[in-house]
Amino acid sequence: MSEPRSPAATGHTRPDEELLWELEGERAAGGVPGKAVAVLAVLWSLFQLWYASPLPFLAASVIPVLNDTDARSIHLAFGLLLAFLCFPALKKHAKAIPLADWGLGALGAFTAAYLFIFRDGLALRPGLPSDLDLAVSGLGLLLLLEAARRALGPPIVIVALLFLAYIFFGNYAPDIIAWKGASFSRAMSHLWLGTEGVFGIAIGVSTSVIFLFVLFGALLETGGAGDYFIRLAFSLVGHMRGGPAKAAVLASGMTGLVSGSSIANTVTTGTFTIPLMRKVGFSKEQAGAVEVASSVNGQIMPPVMGAAAFLMVEYVGISYVDVITHAFLPAVISYIALVYIVHLEAVKADMPLLERPDPLPALPMRLVRTGLMLAGITVFLGLAYFIIELIQGLGAGAFWVLMGALFALYIGAVYTAARDEARSGTGGTDIFDDDAPFLPRFSETVRQGLHFLLPIAVLVWCLVVERLSPGLSAFWAVVGLMVILATQHVLISLFAGRGFRLGDLKEGARTIWDGLESGARNMIVIAVATAAAGIIVGAVSLTGVGLRLAELVEFLSGGNLILMLIYVAVLSLILGLGLPTTANYIVVSALLAGVVVELGADAGLVVPLIAVHLFVFYFGIMADVTPPVGLASFAAAAISGGDPIKTGITAFRYSLRTVILPFFFIFNTKLLLIGIEGPLDLVLTALGATLGVLLFAAVSQGYFFTRLKIWEGAVLLLIAFTLLRPAYWVDQVVPPFERISYEEAVPLIEGAPAGESVALIFEGETFEGDLVRRTIRLPLGAQGSAGERLSAAGIDLRQEEGKTFVDLVRFASPAEKLGVGFDWQVLGAEVAQERIDPYWLYLPAFLLTLLIARGQLRRKRT
Repeated sequence: MSEPRSPAATGHTRPDEELLWELEGERAAGGVPGKAVAVLAVLWSLFQLWYASPLPFLAASVIPVLNDTDARSIHLAFGLLLAFLCFPALKKHAKAIPLADWGLGALGAFTAAYLFIFRDGLALRPGLPSDLDLAVSGLGLLLLLEAARRALGPPIVIVALLFLAYIFFGNYAPDIIAWKGASFSRAMSHLWLGTEGVFGIAIGVSTSVIFLFVLFGALLETGGAGDYFIRLAFSLVGHMRGGPAKAAVLASGMTGLVSGSSIANTVTTGTFTIPLMRKVGFSKEQAGAVEVASSVNGQIMPPVMGAAAFLMVEYVGISYVDVITHAFLPAVISYIALVYIVHLEAVKADMPLLERPDPLPALPMRLVRTGLMLAGITVFLGLAYFIIELIQGLGAGAFWVLMGALFALYIGAVYTAARDEARSGTGGTDIFDDDAPFLPRFSETVRQGLHFLLPIAVLVWCLVVERLSPGLSAFWAVVGLMVILATQHVLISLFAGRGFRLGDLKEGARTIWDGLESGARNMIVIAVATAAAGIIVGAVSLTGVGLRLAELVEFLSGGNLILMLIYVAVLSLILGLGLPTTANYIVVSALLAGVVVELGADAGLVVPLIAVHLFVFYFGIMADVTPPVGLASFAAAAISGGDPIKTGITAFRYSLRTVILPFFFIFNTKLLLIGIEGPLDLVLTALGATLGVLLFAAVSQGYFFTRLKIWEGAVLLLIAFTLLRPAYWVDQVVPPFERISYEEAVPLIEGAPAGESVALIFEGETFEGDLVRRTIRLPLGAQGSAGERLSAAGIDLRQEEGKTFVDLVRFASPAEKLGVGFDWQVLGAEVAQERIDPYWLYLPAFLLTLLIARGQLRRKRT
């Protein structure tokens, strides 16, 4: 999640750092003011590490433990202070920090820290703000908007101002969205002094989780892991047709694992990959577009997903592991399809191959090598898991044994890198040198940075196996990475035979300092963005505009489900224009996720909440691609020298394979690994969806094995549709569900395995007095009676005159989030019908694909 910081602040002159600084408009202050800003940034990082660690609880008798609101207040105080110091109001102040900015920064920090400084007084007067409270709140909102304008640009400020105007003057709005308006006192209590607006869930996630992942990414980048990932990608696929472009896709995917910005991802990897793509024959616009498409794709790639994964945990109400599980398959399929698109472009242009250090082995030998490598990795991971489980059985001493084993692995990895460096003299071939004779060997390249993979492994283990919180997992990963950065130079010198050098210790300390500073600087934009987006979220919860927006979309779509999804997709694109990933997701999910859930339920479509949030998230981040605002396209064009609008159009064409996926996983939730019934089901779903998206990508490029005829493209689209949603054709013959009474559903609810869900049919009045009938799928908790399992989903039922009604809907429960209303009648449930397995339709789809491929190959030979 790292974004390189201003080169003026670091003293480094890497082109990616210079370009990112120029694009973001960050101030290049030097001298004493620059050092002061660096110290403040490092202090912010240290505060966040303290807050995320177990230390506050160990020192609770000396230093009081901060509650969530206190931490959010301090977090935003640092963010606003540094925003005014690092981002100039005008370009003429791009070098020095005016005295006014110091004053505005201090004032902004005070307004944000007000909730912490005067927390006792505020606790005694909830809902009754004093004049000072209101003055500070109003001033804080103004300063937050100015900080957002400087750091993020006008788009989010304009959107926030529109919602603020709606809060106060909603009675003058058109009838379909009008509301009575709010007083200044009520608005400030809601937006600033409470936890529904600026200091709500979004800034809370930024405080407790996102900062640690940003810091982790920054430390990886300053330590050299970013360059390592790029070199690794080139050594793996650089020799293939269109190799640099395929390496760009792979490198952006690896960088995107911990990257929180598609623009930073574009600049970080694009500085190296775009010139190499141009070298093998890609046009300026094509090279930029490939980098944009792959970098934006990094924002949908678990585990970080541009920090949206952590926000989804709070908004959807499921675990972090569940979020990344559901997001995994579409993200991987999208990346595979992008590699295929790049391959088609290279084949169409007959691009040359880059030279390999060794002759390419025959295909059977390559398959054997790949199989052995994958088998070796699987065996190693299995043994590692088994050994760790055994060690954990030792009790209190297990921690130290595990730390010793981890340290031994680190020593071994550094020793391997040092010995390779000693043999080559330079650490390997420089793939970015125009005079480089050939691409580096994969085996040599992978050994040069194995130690960078250890903290990533620690992070994944803590998240997935130990099930620690994301914040605590990131803390331990950061601690491990800091140990590596502090010692790697010393150990490499010792193992390479250069002996102990004091300069290596200084280099390690400087790398850690740079990483702490870089992480804080990167967080300025995210902290300000999440706080500004909190204004919009607060306005939605205060005014209820989300319900009115649903009515508007329903009116425009005429109740047609596909049209409704298209309208929501377009609105998500518009709302996402110019916003960073985190703010983008907060805004579109707050406004539009409820629209899809409500209108889908009205149409009888049962959509899991995570599918809805992923739908709006996918289209929100597409705003980074699409002209005229696509910021990632402008960044790539600045590197390639191409036209930014043409780059954006080409990138959007490459991204069509990502655009279609949300429409399919709304209707086929198996693509999100929801409802998978075993290993065979998983394999068939993954293979079918992958082939379907690849065929769609071929049609979007007008090329399969050779140029596609119109009828061939039409048939391939039909095949792709069948592979992505095979159940559609079966649904036309036999409906997927049959309706049963609630009494008949009770035994099924009680007998369903833990973690399953049930689709109940409800009927009742909304708050607006409209009578609605909705089918809503509720998650079931642990085994128990039907009442107990539905209670775990958030509803209690009552019997009245032989009918079943909702007696209670718990706040913030899954049922409440899915739109179940109080006193609604439960009409029954939907259960799956016995019918032909939709996977049988894969057979004619595969046969048609083979026939078209055969015809294409015959035409190509002639």
